[in-house]
Amino acid sequence: MEVLGFIFGIFGLMAYLESSSLKKRVDELERELTKIKGTSFHEDRTTLVQAVNTYVGKKVNIEMKEDHGDMDIINYGNSKYGSITVLDSDDEWLLIHIESPKENMDKLIRLESIERISLIVK
Repeated sequence: MEVLGFIFGIFGLMAYLESSSLKKRVDELERELTKIKGTSFHEDRTTLVQAVNTYVGKKVNIEMKEDHGDMDIINYGNSKYGSITVLDSDDEWLLIHIESPKENMDKLIRLESIERISLIVK
């Protein structure tokens, strides 16, 4: 009886290790697809990069992906009291300036963490 418990324990451990390595591989593939495809708001990654490059120096609204939330952007940047200005961008990163009543700060965020970015029209 103890032998059966030991054998099932070994099989359970092997199954757990296989599922955890599979999860890592799936996450890596999702990141690669995001880099290639872009976000749901933009057709592909190149249109996202082009859109961000046209927004340099302008105030924007940024929505982060669910698993990449940034509390400064959520709390201060997209509120009626604060604003986000794009300072610089390249193919991987976005440099923004967040102005809020509490403080002003510069942040560097990855483009793959952005769900949507849109220009604020006043």
